[in-house]
Order: sequence, then structure tokens, then C-alpha cells
Amino acid sequence: MDSTAGPPLCFPNLNSSCRRLLRPPSETVLLYTLLAFVSLLTVTLNILIIFSIYHFRQLHTPTNNLLLSLAVCDLVVGLLVMPIEGLRYIETCWLLGRLMCALSPYLFYCLVSTSLGHMVLISIVRYLTICDPLHHNSKLTITNVNVCIFLCWASSIIYTSTIYNRLILREHLENPERFNSCHGECVVVIDHIPGTVDLFVTFVGPSTVMVVLYMRVFLVAVSQARVIQSQTAAPNARVAPTAKKSQGKAARTLGILIVVFLMCFCPSYYPTLVGEVISTGLSFYSVLNWILLMNSCLNPLIYALFYPWFRKAIKLIFTFKILQSHSRDVMII
Repeated sequence: MDSTAGPPLCFPNLNSSCRRLLRPPSETVLLYTLLAFVSLLTVTLNILIIFSIYHFRQLHTPTNNLLLSLAVCDLVVGLLVMPIEGLRYIETCWLLGRLMCALSPYLFYCLVSTSLGHMVLISIVRYLTICDPLHHNSKLTITNVNVCIFLCWASSIIYTSTIYNRLILREHLENPERFNSCHGECVVVIDHIPGTVDLFVTFVGPSTVMVVLYMRVFLVAVSQARVIQSQTAAPNARVAPTAKKSQGKAARTLGILIVVFLMCFCPSYYPTLVGEVISTGLSFYSVLNWILLMNSCLNPLIYALFYPWFRKAIKLIFTFKILQSHSRDVMII
């Protein structure tokens, strides 16, 4: 292979090297700027959630433990997965070696499934809080929630290891040239059968549970608001607008949760839905991948920024009031 003709080689010392896709300098700078911004935003938002829940004692609740664990998962996505996937697209040459080529999708799928599991747990917690208010305190103890968090992480790791290691990783390491046409290319292929199994286990099942539980929560919340409105309409006429406002707020919140989840996860399963194999070499893989990754940046906005305690915690952090004595005992709720 003549390294002097055409684009430069990814590895100039190897004749079997792939050629690097040349981009205009302005495009390269823009892509790296966007990558740094999105990764830094994801890491920063999730660090703020982790620190807020850890620092303020009043936030040490079972529900917030779920948010903290979800933020840890999304933090790793922003810290490791986003930079790796960004370099894969920008550089067009895989420079991290054969092992990392196979392990990077494993890390990606493991964290995605863990994040999805946390969202299902959060939907269950909200369901118990709204639909079973008399017993939810006895069920939602810190110990029970921590056990669920551990099972969520463990099941995601075991599931991903089973389906990925046996069906993908071993074959890729034993015969890497099957999918790579030249040195410096990283193509990992997931066949239709494991892709279909993954579709139902990590998307159809959890999304169905989330939608059903959130619709149930919405109906119960609306029903309770109507009861309160009817009981207080006579003595206090100003309660009705408040009830209507709470109904609208609940509807908007639930709508955002469901729509953002579907918008981020549905596109990544498009190849499986149309009967194609999932391959990192597909031209649209990076787009679908990044739509899914953006969920880790949106999670802290959806699950935390709607809470007044988080906005108050942010204010205390950026005004350095957390450096004061007894700041851990501040009444933040």
C-alpha cells in the first residue's frame, strides 16, 4: 500500500493500515469542542447530584440513594464512554487496540442497561409513593433500596457479560479479521438473534413497566386531585386552580420522562426492529449511539433539576456556603 497517495495511513509503518479520513481543521475543532462540552456537562451535572446527596444529611433518603446511584452510572458514561465514542467518530482510526475495541461496546451496553434499570426502580418508587401511601414508608427503607440498587448493578453486569462475552467478545478476539478490513478499524457486530433478545430484555420489557406504572401514577394523581378539589370547592374556591395546576404539572413531568426516554432509546434499536445486524461499522451507528448517550446528560436534568432541593443545593455549593461549619445539617427540603 502506497502511503504517499491519498489520505494518510492510520499506522504509517503497516502496509495493512486503514487510511485516515481527513476533515477540515474547522470541522475537527468543532467536533472536539462539542465532545468536550457534552462530556464535561454530563460529568459536572452528575457530580453535583452525587455531592449534594452525599453532603446534606437531610437528603440521605431511600429515593435519593437511587438518584445517587443513577448519577454514578451516568458519570462513568460521561467520563469514559463519551470520550471513547467521540474519538471513534472524529479520528476514524481505532488507536486503542483489539481488546479495547471489543471491551468498549461491553462497557457501553453494561452502563446503559444499568441506567435503564435505575429508571425502572425510580418508576416503582414513585408508584408506591402515590398509589400506596400508607405502606410505602415500611417498604421503601434504605436497606431495601440499597439491596435493589446492588441487584440492579449485579444483574446488568451478569446479563451483559453473558450475552456479550459468549456471543460477541470471544468471537471478536479469536477472529478479529472477520469484520475488520484493515489494521486500525474497529467493527463489532451483534447478530440478529442476540440483538432481538437484547431488544426485549433491555428495552421492550423495562419500557413497558415504566409506561404502565407512570400511567397508573398519573391516573391516581389526577383522581386524588379531583377528590381534593370537590371536597374543598365549597369552603375555599381558590383551591380549584391549585388542583388544576398540580394536575398539569404531573402530566408535564410524566410526559417528559416517557418522551425523553423513548426518544433516546428507540433509535438505537432501529437496526434490530428492521431485521438488520447491529454493527459499529454502520454509517448511522454513531448518530444512534450518541442519541442514546445523551440520556446520561438528560437524566440529571429530568430526575434532579425538577426538585427544589437540588436547585437550593446548587446555590449553596456555588456560593461556597458548604464550607461553613454544620453545612451538612442545613434544612434543604
